[in-house]
Amino acid sequence: MQAKLTKIRNIYLTLRCKIINLKSIKGQMTPNHTDDAALGVQELENVVVRFSGDSGDGMQLAGNIFTNVSASVGNQVSTFPDYPAEIRAPQGSLSGVSGFQVSIGRNVFTPGDCCDVLVAMNPAALKRNAGFLKRNGIVIFDVDSCKEADLKKAEFKTLDPIAELGINAQVLEVPVTSMTKAALEGSGLDQKSVLKCRNIFALGLICWLFDRPLEGALTMLKAKFGKKPAIFEANSKVLTAGFDYGHNIHASVSTYRIQSNPAMPGIYTDINGNTATAWGLIMASERSGRPLFLGSYPITPATDILHELAKRKDLGVKAVQMEDEIAGICSAIGASFAGSLAVTSTSGPGLALKGEALGLAVMAELPLVVIDVQRGGPSTGLPTKTEQTDLMQALYGRNGECPLAVVAPTSPTDCFDMAFEACRIALEHMTPVILLSDAFIGNGSSAWRVPQANEYPEIHPPLLPANKANGSWKPYERQENLVRYWAIPGTEGATHRLGGLEKDCTTSAISTHPGNHEQMVELRRRKIANIALDIPSQRVHFDDDHTADTLLLGWGGTYGHLRTAAAELNAHGRKIAFTQLRYISPLPANMGEILAQYKKVIVAELNTGMLADYLQMHFPAAEIHRINKVQGQPFLVSELIEKIENILN
Repeated sequence: MQAKLTKIRNIYLTLRCKIINLKSIKGQMTPNHTDDAALGVQELENVVVRFSGDSGDGMQLAGNIFTNVSASVGNQVSTFPDYPAEIRAPQGSLSGVSGFQVSIGRNVFTPGDCCDVLVAMNPAALKRNAGFLKRNGIVIFDVDSCKEADLKKAEFKTLDPIAELGINAQVLEVPVTSMTKAALEGSGLDQKSVLKCRNIFALGLICWLFDRPLEGALTMLKAKFGKKPAIFEANSKVLTAGFDYGHNIHASVSTYRIQSNPAMPGIYTDINGNTATAWGLIMASERSGRPLFLGSYPITPATDILHELAKRKDLGVKAVQMEDEIAGICSAIGASFAGSLAVTSTSGPGLALKGEALGLAVMAELPLVVIDVQRGGPSTGLPTKTEQTDLMQALYGRNGECPLAVVAPTSPTDCFDMAFEACRIALEHMTPVILLSDAFIGNGSSAWRVPQANEYPEIHPPLLPANKANGSWKPYERQENLVRYWAIPGTEGATHRLGGLEKDCTTSAISTHPGNHEQMVELRRRKIANIALDIPSQRVHFDDDHTADTLLLGWGGTYGHLRTAAAELNAHGRKIAFTQLRYISPLPANMGEILAQYKKVIVAELNTGMLADYLQMHFPAAEIHRINKVQGQPFLVSELIEKIENILN
């Protein structure tokens, strides 16, 4: 076992070359501040940068590289990839604009409401994103893309897009396209390949603006284009050209140095929520000793989990792309019966299709993890946008009395912890568990310290003891906590059948007796309720002295925005407590006690009030107020503060 744990850690260290050892670079990256004033360098606590362009302009790549370079120098990071649902909208059109926003610095919990710097690769990107720019921020605009035809595609009425949009900012009109062509003159690349490097020129300019070293960016480019030396060499030249261009025109704008929090020594990487989820599943497999099986069907925005696990055959992971959502969960149920840590991944439409098979897993009392990376609905809805609208489906979206556990990660890095925890609960309590992630944290990323294996507990599935495998054992015999034993097929003396028909609670034979059915329903319900004794108590922030009379409460991926709003309100004299739910079914054992402490409870969520309804049902005495948003976009801290102030007033 220890050898396998060592192997998984080594894979973590080498899986992505963007991983940085802060111990080794700490001395190398300490900046010299003595000449900052003379050089016009301003020091900021945090800053927000938004990259925007056509879907094919490489904004996600440029943003990811800048994020990783910033994480490597000790900054906290939070990202928000924002891309259209269209596979390839007409070039230069408003519908085809793709964006990537990142906040870097200290005490960073969200990607930011508005950006300090906007990189716009064409007029459509400028028009779509000008509203996100802070007053007196910086616009870096590819002036080469500002031809009359380009402006017409973006529906501008004049030839001066900056004036037409009323932008009040430092405007850097940079000839990105022509400078990229000049840097690659004589490279032998065709025109199309040359133009694909424009994003890296912009990245180089941003690295200059924020005093980022180019070494980390070059390392990532080497990793991506290492098998294409000509492409890597071209991007390397263009990156340096962008950095040098910024240095040569440094008098026209300020440059910035971003503050960092003291970092715990270790191995750090920028990781998105879907990758963190996949790695958390692997860790759970290692700590439980159960082989990991994923049966899944591709669906936005959850497919990356399937992709990531498909790479891990070296760890014994079996990832199978099935023909549809129903086959995905049914294959996982079969793997669970056979003794595997079984997982299926999907989004809202797929969760609907899996409902009947989920009922089978509940009836058979088999461990199963269902990952739902939520998106806008109903039906196909907004496949690339985020919502929290699957909560009621996760809690109740099955026929009959069909209880199971529901948990929700709060951030991209927390996806690792909650994927591990979902597996622990499923295996130790012999139940399906739904993990409610969402597109915002699934696609978004944060800086993450790769943990040691011993930082996570061993998982102990209730495998059938040898002394019970004597031929008289029955599948629905229960332990004191009402969890049944798990008998792996092939165990001598433990031949058994499970299925979707109700069983007798004593003999485990098929039963249609009314009293037995009621008893089994109650046993399954109490088994899930007992999980509350095996999860952490709920913690409340910003109210150590117990003087607040208002509690701000959310769940899942809205954590960063709600926490930041609560912190800002407290900083301005508004005493308000804050807590974020990760365990939803069952709720933490002290949840009722917490709600009873506050005169007002404000529940903020990206739906029409599902958690608020759920809490009101369980705790009818609580005075619950609601803040809801269903736009396919995350909360803004500013809108949360405004709505909380309205409730408080």
